[in-house]
Amino acid sequence: MRKVVATAGAPAAIGPYSQGNITGDFLYISGQLPINPQTGEMPAGVEAQTKQSLENVKAIVEAAGGTMDHVIKTTVFLNDMNDFGTMNGVYASYFTEGLYPSRSAVEVARLPKDALVEVEAIVYLG
Repeated sequence: MRKVVATAGAPAAIGPYSQGNITGDFLYISGQLPINPQTGEMPAGVEAQTKQSLENVKAIVEAAGGTMDHVIKTTVFLNDMNDFGTMNGVYASYFTEGLYPSRSAVEVARLPKDALVEVEAIVYLG
């Protein structure tokens, strides 16, 4: 059985997808662009965009009853791998040391809305 997770704390889907889906004990979060859900705008710069993307992930995790410590896997998509260090500094502040999720970080040619970063996650809620 599947349960769709949706929250006003993260931007509404801009296509035919859900913010998140729970199946069993797992929550699968769609890639979160750095869109402020209140204004619909994206901040400038990879640091602010990483923070907003992770705030969006966090809102979905919390809407499903979890915390960021429940995140077990993330994928970070970067427009420019030269921004990895900046992204990594912000990213680390969202997780408890010793409970860091597994992660992949990849450079992509382009992201929707010309974002600099996008983050997706898998969360264990059990």
